[in-house]
Amino acid sequence: MANTLGIHQKPVQSTAKVIRAAILGTVVEYYDFGIYGYMATMISAHFFVKDDPTAAILGTFATFAVAFFLRVPGGILFGHIGDKYGRKKALTWTILLMAIATTIMGLLPTYATLGVWATTLLVLCRCLQGFAAGGELGGANSFVSEHAPARWRAFQTSMVNSGTYLGSLFASLMALLLSSTMSKEQIAEWAWRIPFLLSLVIGLVGLWIRNSMQDTPQFEALEERQDVVKVPFLALIQTSWRQIVTIVLLGAVITGGYYIASVYAATYLQTAGGRSPQLAFASTCVAMVVGVITLPISGYLGDRYGRKPVCLAGSAAAALLGVPMFMLMADGAPGWAVVAQSVLFMCVSVVNGVSFAAYAEMLRARVRYSGIALSNNLTNMVLGGTAPFIATLLVSVSGNTLAPAGYFVLCAVISLGASFALKETKGTELSL
Repeated sequence: MANTLGIHQKPVQSTAKVIRAAILGTVVEYYDFGIYGYMATMISAHFFVKDDPTAAILGTFATFAVAFFLRVPGGILFGHIGDKYGRKKALTWTILLMAIATTIMGLLPTYATLGVWATTLLVLCRCLQGFAAGGELGGANSFVSEHAPARWRAFQTSMVNSGTYLGSLFASLMALLLSSTMSKEQIAEWAWRIPFLLSLVIGLVGLWIRNSMQDTPQFEALEERQDVVKVPFLALIQTSWRQIVTIVLLGAVITGGYYIASVYAATYLQTAGGRSPQLAFASTCVAMVVGVITLPISGYLGDRYGRKPVCLAGSAAAALLGVPMFMLMADGAPGWAVVAQSVLFMCVSVVNGVSFAAYAEMLRARVRYSGIALSNNLTNMVLGGTAPFIATLLVSVSGNTLAPAGYFVLCAVISLGASFALKETKGTELSL
């Protein structure tokens, strides 16, 4: 017996089970992806030439950025798998590849042992991380949005996005734990490997959870109707290029702002602000917690008042507060520096809380995974992955410690413009 959409009634997976599978997998992915950024200073010492510390940090962040260029082909491949063979199959492969790449990082010989080959192997592992991450967030949000009722879609997809923050928070906590319990000598000698090796354990848990899930009702309906497209990427470009442009621009503050307010801010607090590593990592943990709390609130407001007004409010606040918050991080008292980072992260989270529901509502099910993955990864490649590198370079070239604030504000202004052009989709049903 089928309903009006042609979807056969099957035992329904509980909302909690669906969200848990998406969140836990995303936590694993973004822990793995983020730990590299939080261990940047240690990685620069072990895998790059030590003679010039600034060049080593730039090299580390350049490798951080390289992974984002691999996210686009990763998103295309996993989007193809997700739209043609099922969301579950694609999401199972993303988490497996990410865990493998991160574990290998923790086992790599250093520059002192292998020379440039150590750096090469590190870059290759980072590229595999980026390739796997390219299929994660778009797939997880497609998975949850296609299970969620229209009136709770933004709230439920915001919970998936909290997985990205929780993964990064876990990575930051690991960095804080190491810096607080180990001596600098112990960390430099062997303890820096622990966060990377831990990926194998949590990756296997996430893989088991995802493998136990059923696919989405909308994808099953496409299969029953034999409406699955042969090449989703081509169908996406032919039918939905306007939606791709909108998603790319709207995501500017979500990606560029995110990596400035989290990964780069941990370095900025130490370099521009002269803070201790413990304070920098603790501040980032606080900001992540604030973000996790903000996301579902934003999702709730998006379901009640609409996606557009929430996006406008968050991006406008980010544009207005970027410079003063960076001033506090550089020169304010320690407590105010922590508050400033949290405020920046809250602005990003307001937009992020409703964004993926809006993305899902813009796209048809037959190209939804590919569309979200491609658009999100394009923004990540241009504005997200390059953010720590460009911010570090801006300070180095200009000598102005407030230069990264300009990058953050630019991302916010781009998203603000896209928010004005955004068509309201609150309460609409997803289309096949």
